[in-house]
Amino acid sequence: MIRDRKAILRVALALAFVFLFTGGVHELRKTSSSPDFSCSDGSAISQAITEEDISIELAAGATGSDIAAQLFEKGVVKSARAFFGVAVGDARAAKIAPGSHIISPGLCAKDALEQLLDSKRIAGLINIVEGEWNSEVFEDMVKAGYSRSEITEALAQLRLPTGFKSLEGLLFPAQYSFPEGTTAAQAAQRLVERFTEDRYAKKLLQGGAQYSPQQLLTIASIIQAEGSTQDFSKVSRVIYNRLKIGMPLQMDSTVHYIMQARGDIFLSRKSTMLNSPYNTYRRYGLPPGPICSPGADAIKAALEPVAGDWLYFITVAPGDTRFTSSLDEFNTWKAIYTKNRKAGAFK
Repeated sequence: MIRDRKAILRVALALAFVFLFTGGVHELRKTSSSPDFSCSDGSAISQAITEEDISIELAAGATGSDIAAQLFEKGVVKSARAFFGVAVGDARAAKIAPGSHIISPGLCAKDALEQLLDSKRIAGLINIVEGEWNSEVFEDMVKAGYSRSEITEALAQLRLPTGFKSLEGLLFPAQYSFPEGTTAAQAAQRLVERFTEDRYAKKLLQGGAQYSPQQLLTIASIIQAEGSTQDFSKVSRVIYNRLKIGMPLQMDSTVHYIMQARGDIFLSRKSTMLNSPYNTYRRYGLPPGPICSPGADAIKAALEPVAGDWLYFITVAPGDTRFTSSLDEFNTWKAIYTKNRKAGAFK
């Protein structure tokens, strides 16, 4: 299928843990006031790390009140309540990663949140974007400071969930931070464990009436690679509809996976003839395994496709993806897509 490749590359960071700001609200309300330090003119947000900065360790699963209390105890903010109030009003707070953060003391609550969100201040950061291939996750780990030999050995020794034959798709997309001394093996295993902890992945691991957990993850990976988030459930339905009637999936993303090619939505006729079990233009049914690491939304869509009779979909222009059960209508839209592509609409 033809789609807007921006959906793969958009920076939409998945979460390393659920930031439960509602936890501990009662305790924080015991304080009648919320004194705060004066905010900077922005310099505290952009300033480089200094010797005066301190390190704080945020535990996975920490609640909002836990983090607020920790910042107060370390002298980062003037009151826990001040930070809590800022955080609950800012949706970005859900992206705070667990692990070691370098932060300045004596910050106003707003500046403290900004520094916690600053990836340059997170030690041992590994940021896995939804839709990444394992080869790209490998490079993410290299950027985090691990050697290629360490990573290769670590990935080869990973314990996979029951029923999975390959690692592709199991390195869950999220933002991770690991304490100093964490080995490549420990970090890699955490990526797999994070997959098994996701609420929708837990359902996926139970399998379905017709498909095994690995097959469901394969479907989720194609959904992730083919569609934008708002279209995931429809893309899912197209996949299931085609599988049901024995129609080849013909998904461009499976060929891009074979070629390990990013950035070009156009697929040549020659590339659709590649001899590979992952080539859904030549092979019927699902490929033998996932083609990327899907996020929670794509996994949910694989488990809960919306009702519909669609067999085709195409992105005729960025942000305009259309679904139909009619080949004639699809071909009409394909002509529009071709015209727009030649005009540079997808650059």
